[in-house]
Amino acid sequence: MPTMRAVQVTAANGPFELVQREIPVPKGRQVRIKVQACGVCHSDVFTKQGLFPGIQYPRVPGHEVVGVIDALGPDVPEWKVGQRVGVGWYGGHCGHCTSCRRGDFLTCKNGQVAGISYDGGYAEYMLAPFEALAAVPDELSSAEAAPLLCAGITTFNALRNSGARAGDLVAVLGVGGLGHLGVQFAAKMGCHTVAIARGQDKEPLARKLGAHRYIDSNKEDVAAALQKLGGARVILSTVTASKAMSATLGGLAVDGKLIVVGASADPIEVPPFTVIGGRRAVQGWPSGTSIDSEDTMAFSALADIRPMIETMPLERAAEAYEKMMKGDARFRMVLTTGK
Repeated sequence: MPTMRAVQVTAANGPFELVQREIPVPKGRQVRIKVQACGVCHSDVFTKQGLFPGIQYPRVPGHEVVGVIDALGPDVPEWKVGQRVGVGWYGGHCGHCTSCRRGDFLTCKNGQVAGISYDGGYAEYMLAPFEALAAVPDELSSAEAAPLLCAGITTFNALRNSGARAGDLVAVLGVGGLGHLGVQFAAKMGCHTVAIARGQDKEPLARKLGAHRYIDSNKEDVAAALQKLGGARVILSTVTASKAMSATLGGLAVDGKLIVVGASADPIEVPPFTVIGGRRAVQGWPSGTSIDSEDTMAFSALADIRPMIETMPLERAAEAYEKMMKGDARFRMVLTTGK
């Protein structure tokens, strides 16, 4: 049987292993993707450390995958061999749980995730159910498109469903892997965009990305600074520091909303009077489905939005992962296969 290179994890907290595997054959409703690029996301920690319930090993991580369909299984409608496609966090749904019956596939009780539920994109080939596929625009390179399938869709989809309109004050907390995309999306959507980060050194980049104003949380009270600007209709929190999230709540306008997309196990402190008095809210947002991925990439191509990336070949996956985990990536690591 023909073989491929793949980077797998064989046990929770085990090392990344570069191995030779048989190239998989698609079954019913599946396609095989010849992987060209795969983003390295912080959520890959679920696979690396065994944090996701029910994960089985060995497992190939990766849920920011872009490549070309090179084989179709039975019962795959519309998709064709040779099409360039992406697979993101949403990797399929069951179709029978309460959420699915209501058409809310993203919150499927039995939802699948590439690189967790089945082998992902840290490999030269992978299988995916056809409903997880998103068409990739010609204007985006595969390496550019990959981070848009998780970091991009999460910030884009959260903002476009936030209720914010053109001209509204929208603050983006953090100018990192998620935040540097959130700032671009907010600005291109016509919002009065405020970037919030620690240190004056982040301001030039934030301005370049489209931020109209910058708040250095080391020097200013973030909530007070936002209130001086009239209060934020939306604060998009892309950081994982719950204390930093809590510190922004007082900066929301009446009916303002803190949307949390940066995952953390630490609780957010929400004083009841803060939310009651101004009808303020705290909400989470979990990525999007495959059509949302298509919308994200199409808008990015249209508005000239690109992630800032650093590429490494597949065999350096462990190095790319460590660089991401240490916070040294500027801002998204992407593995390439040379395919």
